Amino acid sequence: MNLQLENRIALVAGASQGLGYATALQLSRERALVAICSRDEAHVTAAADAITSETGCPVLPLHADVTVKEDIDQLVERVVEEYGGLDILVTNAGGPPAGSFEELSETQWREAIDLTLLSAVRLIRASLPHLRLSTAPAVLTITSIAVKQPIANLVLSNSIRMAVIGLTKTLALELGSEGIRFNSVLPGWTETERVHDLLANRALRSDTTLEEEFAKQAAQSPFKRLATPEEFANVAAFLCSPAASYLTGVMLPVDGGTYAGVF
Repeated sequence: MNLQLENRIALVAGASQGLGYATALQLSRERALVAICSRDEAHVTAAADAITSETGCPVLPLHADVTVKEDIDQLVERVVEEYGGLDILVTNAGGPPAGSFEELSETQWREAIDLTLLSAVRLIRASLPHLRLSTAPAVLTITSIAVKQPIANLVLSNSIRMAVIGLTKTLALELGSEGIRFNSVLPGWTETERVHDLLANRALRSDTTLEEEFAKQAAQSPFKRLATPEEFANVAAFLCSPAASYLTGVMLPVDGGTYAGVF
């Protein structure tokens, strides 16, 4: 299938590693013009170089903190200046810290809201004027399977990502008449740095080993393994593409069937 992504302009936030990086790489493989951002300038530059080396397509690395409104505004304007517009926005940020409800302070809740919810709000708000000029505008929010099935010891993520889903679905309804699509991908347990850290934390709390926690988590999937970042990115790229032109308001799990609910 031709995803019709060649020369589409895409901004992928939080893309120096993990799911953001995998998504940016897949979009670049499809010949999109990709910009990526991260708080770590050295890491985002290295990520852009790695993608360009593999795909031969230019990738624009940008230093930005998605919890800072001014950074987001400058980020979007820089993409438009470099590439001449914006067709695709992928909102993403590193996940909030693990912890149970009583362990987490109000400050940590506020920081998590800035990181997980308000980053998406601000990125979308800054991008909308440019998306309105696109012939195939699309926004993809990367959330988590936790919005369907809460994950132990991740109360911040379980709670705040639900708000991102509400935002995504609402904007799909509000802006569908303008042709702007809003969808979300709900990754399950995937082989990323974030999952490594979460399972290391779980091992520490449970007095087990990291290898044991990986094995226990893999056993929860019908496939008896975790997803690869590329498997996630294939789905993300499709939802961003004109090939998915009649899909909006979709919350699509990529969890290998681990979620046991029907809806």
